[in-house]
Amino acid sequence: MFEQLGLIGCGLMGGSFALAMKKAGLVQRVVGYSKSPSTTDRARQLGVIDVEAPSALLAVAGADIVLLAVPVAATEATLRAIKHLVTPQTLVMDVGSTKVDVVQAARRALRDQVGSFVPAHPITGREVSGVEHAEATLYSGRHVILTPTERTLTAQLHKAQELWTALGCRVSSMSPESHDAAFAAVSHLPHLLAFALVNGIMGQPQADSFLSLAGPGFRDFTRIAASDPKMWRDILLANREDILSQSSLFQQALQQFEQAMRGNDAQAVEDMVTLASETRAHWRMGAQRTSEPH
Repeated sequence: MFEQLGLIGCGLMGGSFALAMKKAGLVQRVVGYSKSPSTTDRARQLGVIDVEAPSALLAVAGADIVLLAVPVAATEATLRAIKHLVTPQTLVMDVGSTKVDVVQAARRALRDQVGSFVPAHPITGREVSGVEHAEATLYSGRHVILTPTERTLTAQLHKAQELWTALGCRVSSMSPESHDAAFAAVSHLPHLLAFALVNGIMGQPQADSFLSLAGPGFRDFTRIAASDPKMWRDILLANREDILSQSSLFQQALQQFEQAMRGNDAQAVEDMVTLASETRAHWRMGAQRTSEPH
């Protein structure tokens, strides 16, 4: 049980975390702050938070747990703003989709207090944003990856593991570097491809006509293209080296398809489609062969 959650960022992810903690009886009071006062006010009206704070620092005052649910590019500035109230007893976490940049930001901002910070990435979300879409079950049954550093306090890491487990999550740990490499492949590149596909269609004169004929396949493939632009701007830039590496590998695979199609090589095309089809058919979300996600 935590006495007070200092919530910085009262949108979908932060709001859902607060609701989940309340539902599980893990926190007595939630004090929230968002850059937009109207968001904080709406969060209070919806019962996501109990008290509105006028600043990030005041949201942390008296808190024994702090969650940063802000764009990854805002991590360092946010941690600097609250640094003076972070103690070795405070559990500080984030929910960002990249980790190397977040860890580096925490080291610069928190300095001697960086041991209180446990970087976290819950593998969940929705294509809509805003506190009005927050729900207590958003994290239930989901995989949460923690990326502790050599300076992360053991006590705080254990608290984080126990908390996410109590919220119904499967928890594992890996290095920030391994995390970013893996998610460049299975999350960041797929979003980039969805964005590029939609933009490629919209750049054609017949775009509206084409879209009017699109069916479930297009809907499913491009669902993630409706994601929050600012959040994905930050993710694509923060993890650009790993994403560009994965993009090069994807382009090689695409060129193999194109080469077979130009040569009218039916067997090669069928073999490549079969490999992808069988791999996808046997894939199970959250399946693991090691302690790290695939």
